[in-house]
Amino acid sequence: MTLQYSLLNEPLIRANLVDGGQTARYTLPGLFIALARDEVYDFPALRPHQRHPWHAFLVQLAAIALHHAKRGQPFATEREWEDALLALTPEHPDRAAWCLIAPYDKPAFMQPPVPGGSIDSWSNDKPTPDSMDILVTSKNHDLKQERIHKANPDDWIFSLVSLQTQAPYPGSGNFGVARMNGGSSSRPGLGIEPPGYMGSRWQRDLKIAVEERAEILNMGFKEEAGIALLWLVPWDGEEAFSFSELDPFFIEICRRVRLINSSSGIVAIRTTSKGPRILKDEAKARKGNTGDLWTPVHISEAKSFSVTNSGFDYEQMVKLAFGTEYRKAPAQNIRTDDSTIGLMLVARAIAGGQSTTEGYHERRIPISPKMKSMLCQQQTDQLAKIADERVSAIGKICDVLKSSIKTLLDNAKPKNESSKIETKASKITKQFEQAFEQAEDARFFDDLNAEIEADDPDTIRLQWLLALVDRAESILKNAFVAGPQSGEQRYRARSAALSRFHGILRTEKTLPTLANYYRQSTENKEIADEPT
Repeated sequence: MTLQYSLLNEPLIRANLVDGGQTARYTLPGLFIALARDEVYDFPALRPHQRHPWHAFLVQLAAIALHHAKRGQPFATEREWEDALLALTPEHPDRAAWCLIAPYDKPAFMQPPVPGGSIDSWSNDKPTPDSMDILVTSKNHDLKQERIHKANPDDWIFSLVSLQTQAPYPGSGNFGVARMNGGSSSRPGLGIEPPGYMGSRWQRDLKIAVEERAEILNMGFKEEAGIALLWLVPWDGEEAFSFSELDPFFIEICRRVRLINSSSGIVAIRTTSKGPRILKDEAKARKGNTGDLWTPVHISEAKSFSVTNSGFDYEQMVKLAFGTEYRKAPAQNIRTDDSTIGLMLVARAIAGGQSTTEGYHERRIPISPKMKSMLCQQQTDQLAKIADERVSAIGKICDVLKSSIKTLLDNAKPKNESSKIETKASKITKQFEQAFEQAEDARFFDDLNAEIEADDPDTIRLQWLLALVDRAESILKNAFVAGPQSGEQRYRARSAALSRFHGILRTEKTLPTLANYYRQSTENKEIADEPT
């Protein structure tokens, strides 16, 4: 078998450019130069759930190459990057380790050598890149399977990186990566995106990687000559590595897979393994706490953050951005040399599940100039207090909304109510409750930034509370269609629901600021109405 599709010599990676929207093709060394120039807008073949593993791969690989060359700054030319990458694979001067297809007893890109070189017992059941990479979903609607029928080499490149560096444990013989808290979890990706394009973030995170290496070493990795590219080492499906054998920025593989040429083009063949590539007991003990640059770690439980099917909702993002429950990922921390404007907190992950996944989640949170300053000065307590109070207020008004909708629906119930009717009412209430929360989720951080940046934050907070009430009341009125629709009963039900809504909000125990505002407004109106 000849070597084919070399990432070092062939421009296999398509990228849309910032200027003019043109598409260019890069070798891997050429891509590093393009990122350093920040000329890459995006990658047309890169699917959303592959964004973080691809970014992490590019940062880790560059950091490994710089350390091996004893440099602190990126190389200036494509040739220098090529030489640096070749220096990582001295036992394979033929460049097999950087080719998509190579003899089976040699490494291929992200594909470990097969001891003995025989794949006769392997299965040939992955005809497209997305069928190899696709994460197990309960329904084929989250990530459509086998849609890439005319695959390009970079489709396979991205799928290999995604599979090998973020796959969970879907079942026997298919083990997940060590950079997650258990096989039913996921590898999260949280970091700061500076102004600019993909290259700006790559440069920022590469600088962080170089600076953080010494700290990560304290977690038990090998300081020099550790295994960095796990796909270089033959794998029989049984042998596993200890963390003490690995480089701090090791690029993981978790599956035994090889690409081959067929009459229809490249296809993937695979087989199972008897255990994970990194020692199971060690990985289990670490609970995903591996020094990953983009993974927050729960402080008291010493485990990596795992996203659930609710994704990065506003409550979760408040905890991750400002709370004290998690130690922030190194790439997530604001730096003094970060731009004052245009910063984004980016969060990406696939929600894990038991032998399944619960969808891909991504969220981008704008960081205002004052928020950036407060984060730099580690004034997270004040930010957390403001944000937590807003989360609490939304929750309380949501409870008021639910109670008011229940009042509306109670007026439509027959005297001998059945459990079936009660279940239907509960579903209706949940529907409108979710509509309210989803709308507030979408605007939460924009509204929060407005208060943080304000000269008079108390006034902005009150205005937000009043607008929040108005939006909740609008949802309540939308729910009128689910209440009684005939005659006097309709008016009685709607009036009762509105009375309950406003009555609860005027009690001190719900939201004292609102209750005080309403009381003062009533008093001022009474004074204004008094005869002179």
